[in-house]
Amino acid sequence: MVELTQLGAKRALFVMAAEPEYGPHLRARFMPLITGIGPVEAALHAGIALARLEAAGSLPDLIVCLGSAGSRRCALGSIHQIGSVSWRDMDASALGVEPGVVPYLDEPKDLPLDTPLDLPIATLSSGGDVVSGDHWDRVSADMVDMETYAVARAARTFGVPLVGLRGVSDGPGELAGAHDWHKLLGYLDGELAKAVDLLAALYG
Repeated sequence: MVELTQLGAKRALFVMAAEPEYGPHLRARFMPLITGIGPVEAALHAGIALARLEAAGSLPDLIVCLGSAGSRRCALGSIHQIGSVSWRDMDASALGVEPGVVPYLDEPKDLPLDTPLDLPIATLSSGGDVVSGDHWDRVSADMVDMETYAVARAARTFGVPLVGLRGVSDGPGELAGAHDWHKLLGYLDGELAKAVDLLAALYG
């Protein structure tokens, strides 16, 4: 069951990837659609949810995709709204298409997102890999995650604005395991909750 959250005058669908990112501060504010990790799971479950909401005549006024991200530029623990998101896995350059551009799809390489809050703006790269160590050399965006591009495509398909909020949990060095990702999730839970409160105040 997909649950929408009232943010002032707006009805919002919150989308997250995984339960570890959904801590007590966020739990007190909304119930998200949890898609699972990676672009395939995110596209599948976001698309299904929006199709069901459209069929019920209940599409949200906005989607908020939020959670953790890696970065080699932004400070650990910092919260950013996403100005644009790209797909780092897409590479049809052998066909003469610029990496990141989907062939035969009339969409830009960098999908623009809404940035309504007074928070730092960052660019984001989504993909199916966990970026660590020298893999950062292949990333030009400020931050990386695994889901936002997929959710953005679903949102654009249904004509719903998307706000992306990400907190930096790791980077730019080597990840030694899942515990390195988990270290800051509790802190980011509280900081992302503050950003959600800003949205509620904005639309109130």
